[in-house]
Amino acid sequence: MTKILLVAITLLTLTACREDEAANLPAPVAMTAEAVGHYCQMNILEHPGPKAQIHLDGMPHPLFFSQVRDAVAYQRMPEQSHAIRVIYVSDMSQVTDWNVIGADNWIPAISAHYVVGSNRVGGMGAAELVPFSNPDDAARFAKLHGGQVMTLDDIADVAVLSPVAINPVAISEDDDDYRNRLKQLRQEGEN
Repeated sequence: MTKILLVAITLLTLTACREDEAANLPAPVAMTAEAVGHYCQMNILEHPGPKAQIHLDGMPHPLFFSQVRDAVAYQRMPEQSHAIRVIYVSDMSQVTDWNVIGADNWIPAISAHYVVGSNRVGGMGAAELVPFSNPDDAARFAKLHGGQVMTLDDIADVAVLSPVAINPVAISEDDDDYRNRLKQLRQEGEN
């Protein structure tokens, strides 16, 4: 009986420690016009798709990211200088418009269900990890837009750390001046 009591006390202590740790985590911060993307330094409210924020040890304000993919890449890069306390991502289960995700629509990144490999791109035009609080919503999104539903730990590093293919800028058919300048540069390079 003493052994069972000891196990029960240990489990209660561990649970209390986890609850205490979660209570001490910083709360998510609502996006405002002052919230700029960590990499792009642009107002993230002006970009479509899900966003992320990372709270670092010893830093009073979170780092905002225009794409969830960028935040996960940041988390996995060895170059970061501060320990990450918590990451929050937009909860796309609460969103009906890809362009309007809400300023305070956040869930912990660790608890989200992500659609990876869909045909939707994030705010900076790269492939996006689309987070949902509800796994059924994630499955419906994947059925509609492709991709697979994964947890944060299941997402391969290559999905966030590999280079992003950039679509070349489309040239208008009536932009003869631009075409002529390109042709001239090519000819100069050949001579």
